[in-house]
Formats: sequence, structure tokens, C-alpha cells
Amino acid sequence: MQSLFQILMLLLDVAWFFIIAHVVMSWLINFQVLNLRQPIVAQIWYGLNRLLEPVYSRIRQFMPQTGGLDLAPLVALLALYALRIILANNAGAFYGY
Repeated sequence: MQSLFQILMLLLDVAWFFIIAHVVMSWLINFQVLNLRQPIVAQIWYGLNRLLEPVYSRIRQFMPQTGGLDLAPLVALLALYALRIILANNAGAFYGY
């Protein structure tokens, strides 16, 4: 069961990294530091969008309209952090204590 706990924590870390990378890339693209006409940038951007947009769209269904400010990534990060806390507090169940 210990390995299951570690795998779940790893998946949460990977999801956290993807969301942070998506947010940073969106800022860099909006401030024209990165250009979507570059093939590698476009591939990474569209890949992250395809991966994260289903999650963001579900979160946006429950959130009020905030104009041009998208808070879905923040809510997703908070949810991941809450899951991490829940798993850490219940780690004894995974270790058999």
C-alpha cells in the first residue's frame, strides 16, 4: 500500500507541474515573450490545453463570471493541494498503522 500512496503523490505532483507550466506559458505568450508560430512552443501549448481544458471547463461551470480573469487554474491548484493534505493526513491507512 505504501507504493500506492507514493504513486498518488507523484500523480498530484505531475498535475501540479502541468498546471504551473500552463499558467506560466499563458503569461509568456500574452506578454509576447513566447510565440505560437514556433513549432515546439505551439506543440507544448496545444498539448497542455488539450490536457487541462477538460478540467478547467468543469471548474468554470461552478464559478461565477469574472470577466477576463480566469480563476480555474487557481481553483485546480487549491484542489490538488487539498488532496495532497488529505492523503498526507491519512498516510497511516496506506502504511498499515
